[in-house]
Amino acid sequence: MNRREFLKVSCSGLLTLFLSGCGLNMLESGGAAGTANAEAQKGSGKMKIVVITGSPHRAGTSALLADKFIEGAQSKGHEVFRFNAAFKNITPCSGCNACEMDGPCVFKDDIEKELMPQMLAADLIVLVTPLYYYDMSAQLKTVIDRMHGRLRRFDGKKSILMATAWNSADWTMEALVDHYDSLVQFMQWQDMGKVLAVGCGTRSMIERTDFPEQAKRLGMSL
Repeated sequence: MNRREFLKVSCSGLLTLFLSGCGLNMLESGGAAGTANAEAQKGSGKMKIVVITGSPHRAGTSALLADKFIEGAQSKGHEVFRFNAAFKNITPCSGCNACEMDGPCVFKDDIEKELMPQMLAADLIVLVTPLYYYDMSAQLKTVIDRMHGRLRRFDGKKSILMATAWNSADWTMEALVDHYDSLVQFMQWQDMGKVLAVGCGTRSMIERTDFPEQAKRLGMSL
């Protein structure tokens, strides 16, 4: 049998096998295996969470919200990394654009070495701040500005905002929320919720409210 006749017979046999149903079963089995692998890769729904705080008070009002949120999230098995920006070596973005928006940053500080790898791997980023002149603290804003260094690599993540303020007027958090909502839209994030603790100027004031429990419940709801 010459080579051309051999190929003709072989191909004919494979076509018969496929049409008989065996080939279809093989494809279906492969598809099922692929689906099973995809589901396995999803894991058990546990998330990598990065909590970034911006308060210079270690035991302040917003620190309590962070504590309670982490307690709730960890109780559900989520992995949490906390970065207290006010107590780290951090440098504002200089706008040099040496990173070309995809890293690395010229500043080898705690944001670049410690926080950035965690944020890139995170499923959810939680921003926690006291309200300073109707916006986030400078420490937290510094971290956000440095996201420019890996800009589009943050697309599609989930996010949460938690904030505290002394004021209790109904407009107190409007500017901060507008800022956050704009950030969510620009970064293509999915907002998972907010805890806006108004009328909480001191630790004792917030401890008498339901806001800490709201933060805990938000963590547990993920």
